[in-house]
Amino acid sequence: MAAREIFAGMPWWVKWIAVPVIAIVVFGGLIASVVGFLIGLLFKVLLFVAIVGGLIYVVRMFMSSSRGD
Repeated sequence: MAAREIFAGMPWWVKWIAVPVIAIVVFGGLIASVVGFLIGLLFKVLLFVAIVGGLIYVVRMFMSSSRGD
């Protein structure tokens, strides 16, 4: 049976309200944990890039000032 056949005789609110709400209740914790993991990973990557960029900037500043003397 295809999903269309299963939902063919159902009212619109079952397809568009009840099923998504049930999916969120069942998989909500999983979805929240995956989204939280991805946001945390993105933050760590951005923090890493910022720290490495700052390190490169500081090293270049000290190297250019030491050459000028």
